[in-house]
Amino acid sequence: MKILFKNIKELLQVRNEPIKFVSGKDMSILPTIKHAFLVAENGLILDFGTMDDCPSASFDAIIDCTGKMVMPTWCDSHTHLVYAGNREGEFVDRINGLTYEEIANNGGGILNSAKVLQETSEEELYNQSKVRLEEIIKLGTGAVEIKSGYGLSVAAELKMLSVIKRLKENYPIEIKATLLGAHAVPKEFKDDKNAYVDLVINELIPKVAEENLAEYIDVFCETGYFSVEDTTRILQAGKQYGLIPKIHVNQFTAVGGVQVGVEQHALSVDHLEEMREEDIKVLKDTNTMPVALPGCSYFLSIPYTPARKMIDAGLPLALATDYNPGSAPSGNMNFVVSTACVKMKMTPEEAINAATINGAYAMGLHDKLGSITKGKLANMIITKPINSFGVIPYSFGQSHVESVFVKGRPLFT
Repeated sequence: MKILFKNIKELLQVRNEPIKFVSGKDMSILPTIKHAFLVAENGLILDFGTMDDCPSASFDAIIDCTGKMVMPTWCDSHTHLVYAGNREGEFVDRINGLTYEEIANNGGGILNSAKVLQETSEEELYNQSKVRLEEIIKLGTGAVEIKSGYGLSVAAELKMLSVIKRLKENYPIEIKATLLGAHAVPKEFKDDKNAYVDLVINELIPKVAEENLAEYIDVFCETGYFSVEDTTRILQAGKQYGLIPKIHVNQFTAVGGVQVGVEQHALSVDHLEEMREEDIKVLKDTNTMPVALPGCSYFLSIPYTPARKMIDAGLPLALATDYNPGSAPSGNMNFVVSTACVKMKMTPEEAINAATINGAYAMGLHDKLGSITKGKLANMIITKPINSFGVIPYSFGQSHVESVFVKGRPLFT
């Protein structure tokens, strides 16, 4: 199928040459073409340019984008959207003054979600999760990474990953699966964390690899969860089975997890609300992408990732939702981009780069998605008529997404 998008008010994130990601000052540069056209064929971007050069060939469909922007779909590189139930009660507990850590110590938090998930059938878990997936696609997400981590047993973790596999099979957007068996220590291992780490290494990882259920492996490296030593052991074990490392680091405390990520060649280190000078320094000139999750900071009222400091130091930065039931119950990347601008002092150009090309890199999809580049997948957002792309973060309570195209086909228009 060959489609012409014509009279585009502004075509955003145009990259004539493929790049992996943008860093530092380059994050403030968002290449665009005004009064543009774009041609998609067989699911790929075939051509684009100004309307002065718009082709007059025959097309299967012609879409008039007068007054509208066209841009790559959002690339959400950190979510936990496969979960069961909700944690509304904990939301009220936080309003009444309890901290995230206090709720977890009282049996809430991740352990609460794990208990509910273990009692939920795979079919029901799939049905709940597909609703969330469809919601984020409507909001402009065209690629998403989904983590396990609410199972905390071999059987329940495999159940989560099986659901992610079914979502991959049944939906056309790019979905990446991550094994996060080390998300918290189960109650039954409370007094013997090492035994649970051994279980993850010796039983869970081999079974996940055998069934080809994940591409990445992740660990919650944090005080009260998994230490630097635990994290190193688990990531090294995953690498032996071909799983690429990612890490939750520096959410509440900085304990050296960023350094482990760089040492283990992690694709990304995520959260980073607490960043020391040594953490920023070790990330310079590496291939490890820092990922900020401003929705989590907003919901928990914790510090935001110091984006301004990191970008000014020359680092790249990606943005993701952290969509999960306890600390970020929203998969709206439009809100994430807006929050990054309002609370993290990122410019609209920086935020859009962080949520597209850098997000694609953070899930190993920079060669397929994240920019308007010939040969990449035609995963695109068509906005409603807007004045400029700055309206996207400016009007934080609204969605300016009119339609979403995935592999050149409209979804949820």
